[in-house]
Amino acid sequence: MNIRPARVSDVPGIQELVGVFADRKLMIRRTKAELYESIREFCVAVDDENRVVGCVALHVFWEDLAEIRCLAVAEALQGEGVGRKLVDWCWEVARELEVKSIFALTTATEFFLRCGYRVIEKTELPHEIWSECVRCPAFPECRESAVLRSGDDVPQATARTRVLASSAARLF
Repeated sequence: MNIRPARVSDVPGIQELVGVFADRKLMIRRTKAELYESIREFCVAVDDENRVVGCVALHVFWEDLAEIRCLAVAEALQGEGVGRKLVDWCWEVARELEVKSIFALTTATEFFLRCGYRVIEKTELPHEIWSECVRCPAFPECRESAVLRSGDDVPQATARTRVLASSAARLF
C-alpha cells in the first residue's frame, strides 16, 4: 500500500469509495466536479494495483484551522492502519502549511481520539464551517462529534511521514 497525493485519475476511485459511506448516510456525497475542483486537497491510499483503497481531504479554512474531510477506507482494510496513515498525512501537510489546528466532524470519535484528537464542543468552531451541513444526510439532526488536534496535542512525526507531507505540500 502506498500513501500519496491524489491525482485526477484517482477521482473515480475516490468518488466510489466516498459513495459507499454516503449511501450509509455517514458522509456527504461528492460529485466528480467537486472532487476534480478539490483534488489538491486529497491524499489517497492505493494498493499494489494502484486502486484507491482509502482517501482523505484536508480543507484549509483559515490561517490556523483546517478540516479533515472525506476520510474513507475500504472495508476490507479497516483496522489495518490505513485511516491512521491518512489522518497523519493531513497533520503533516497542515504543519508544512503552518496551520496549527485540524478539526473533524465525525461519527468515528474513538478513532480520532486514538489519533491524538480531543472532543470539543461544536460551538467552539467558527460559523463558516457549517456551510456544507445542509448537504449532510443527517441534517438537521447531527449525530457527529467535533474533534480537534492542535500543535500542543501532537507527538513528533516520523521521518517518512514528514517526507510524504513535504512533497505533498509543494503541490499545494
